[in-house]
Amino acid sequence: MPLIRRIPKRGFNNAAFATRYLPVNLADLNDFDEGSVVDAAALRAAGIAKGVGIGVKILGHGVLQRRLTVKAAAFSASAKAAIEALGGSAELV
Repeated sequence: MPLIRRIPKRGFNNAAFATRYLPVNLADLNDFDEGSVVDAAALRAAGIAKGVGIGVKILGHGVLQRRLTVKAAAFSASAKAAIEALGGSAELV
């Protein structure tokens, strides 16, 4: 067997540098009142965003029924369009 196949493989692994967001669906945002400001602290206090991550990413799964001002680290394209379609605003933090 060649020497290169016998030695252990070491090197760079990008998993330690990956950006991890806490996912939150649009349907979960319906728990907040009309016109309120929703940020990462409010989502954690409501028990919607749980776990360890750099920030919160809003995903477009579900139907949003309230006009909200959402402040998050990232948005999917469909989530941003759905928030702005109801007259709310999606602000990047």
